[in-house]
Amino acid sequence: MLWVTYAAMQFPAGYFADRLGERVLLVAGLLVSAVGLVSYTFTPTFGLFVLATGVFGLGSGLYGPPRGTVISKTYDDNDGAAFGLMLAAGSVGAAALPAAAAVAVTSVGWRTAVGVVAPVFLLSAAAVWWAVPDTRIRADGEGNGADRSMGDAVRAAAAAVRDRRIALAVAGATLMLFAFQAATAFLTTYLTATGRFTQGTAGAVLGVFFLVGAASQFAGGGLADRFGTPRVLVGIGAASVVPLAALPLVEGRLALGAVGALVGVRMAVGPVSNAYIIALLPDDVQGTAWGALRTGFFIVGSFGSTVVGYMADAGLFDLAFYMLAGITAVGASVYVFLPERP
Repeated sequence: MLWVTYAAMQFPAGYFADRLGERVLLVAGLLVSAVGLVSYTFTPTFGLFVLATGVFGLGSGLYGPPRGTVISKTYDDNDGAAFGLMLAAGSVGAAALPAAAAVAVTSVGWRTAVGVVAPVFLLSAAAVWWAVPDTRIRADGEGNGADRSMGDAVRAAAAAVRDRRIALAVAGATLMLFAFQAATAFLTTYLTATGRFTQGTAGAVLGVFFLVGAASQFAGGGLADRFGTPRVLVGIGAASVVPLAALPLVEGRLALGAVGALVGVRMAVGPVSNAYIIALLPDDVQGTAWGALRTGFFIVGSFGSTVVGYMADAGLFDLAFYMLAGITAVGASVYVFLPERP
């Protein structure tokens, strides 16, 4: 339910960010998420638990598209570094959250542990309203800007995505995301299937994976600002092939864990490709187009874990990682043809 509602909100959030401005959507996302968190403390039945999860997914979904577009508008000269820092912070959180959650749940119970986070979201909403400027596109009386219909916005966004530079960047990002979603979904399962890792130690490897990803995201964004997006994306893509291809080949617990953690290098694609794509989208439909693209990314990415899950059940786990390495190599090859940003 969380990911269904999250994915469903990507396009509407982008469209309304163009009409109302990113600040309104960011604050709305934080407030709705806070409501979802508080709701968890009053969920005596499973149905209400699912409903609270859906509310939290809606709030999180509202936040995603405008977060990207406001960063692109604010840090247009060094947007790669800005995206890198933002996503790296999230990856550090993903690495630390399981341990922090375990301590909190053990100490006060899961309902209280979730509910006490809600005030942080409320304070963040106030801070965002204060810090983020009003960036909405004003109506011009000719069907553009805030008075553009949804149909016209969709058509304009579709035309923008057909730009060769954006199409190539989206194709490469889609391939990389397909492999990333599959790898993260099944990395711990693969490690435990080898018989050399317990669930706990495999989880620790996943934590290091996200820390490696955070460092890669931070470095990759800055490198793209300095050396150009295409060269950096080709380099990240090529480097990401190696650990996926090596994973079924390495022997020894330490080597296997290290290679598994190095799969996180591929996370550097996110800030670099996001900055590139958003910067090239037309200002008046930037949110609409980015929200639609994010919806497509989530749909395609979900198939990655489905395919690998099917192959794992068929006894083809090693072959699945070789396949992911091959898809990553194709993605890196697509980036070879990517033009520099103007």
